[in-house]
Amino acid sequence: MQNENRLRKPEAMIFDMDGTLFQTETALLPAYHRMFDVLRAEGLYTGETPPERLILGSLGMLLEEIWQIVIPDADENVRSRANDLLLELQLEVLKGGEALLYPDVKETLEVLQQRGVRLFVASNGLEGYVKGVSDALGIAPLFEAQYSAGEYQTATKVLLVEMLLKNHGVNSAWMVGDRSSDVQAGLGNGLGVIGCAYADFGANHELENADVLITKFGQLIELYEQAGE
Repeated sequence: MQNENRLRKPEAMIFDMDGTLFQTETALLPAYHRMFDVLRAEGLYTGETPPERLILGSLGMLLEEIWQIVIPDADENVRSRANDLLLELQLEVLKGGEALLYPDVKETLEVLQQRGVRLFVASNGLEGYVKGVSDALGIAPLFEAQYSAGEYQTATKVLLVEMLLKNHGVNSAWMVGDRSSDVQAGLGNGLGVIGCAYADFGANHELENADVLITKFGQLIELYEQAGE
């Protein structure tokens, strides 16, 4: 961990979903392969399923950006169908109990809430996906609100977090996430930034401007308790 002396106790913590709270690949990869099976069956896609590394490496981006990487030659109709299918199939996986949070996520969130920290989610995903994950995995009641780019149609996570802060009257917060978009969202709004270095989706340099890197989610409790007033 570095630069922890710069952090002050926050009124709130804002969490990314994928790669931060949720082990995304546990729902994404089964749904990803089923999605391409359906697209082929519907005559909307031919050829092999694109490598998993393309979708995993795109996590944290807006959906439009993800499809530009995964299926760059597909037209808008195919991408729209892919959006719908991926959401539907991931929710099916979630309901089947196959998906997982990272270790100690729920317990850590409960402790932070008991300490009086206001908890929020800010994600570049679709509204149904973000809320579906937290509902299925039993953490939805811990959050004051869950913001998604899909619901609020924001062009960047900086703007999404700005909207969240304003709407809920949050004066100080830490942004907690695993991608450069999370770092930018925190720095762009004058927040402390906690980089989650336990997911393998992003490149290491994406978190280089975070105030602190954590390798286990539970380290947030220690960081909070040691932070200055």
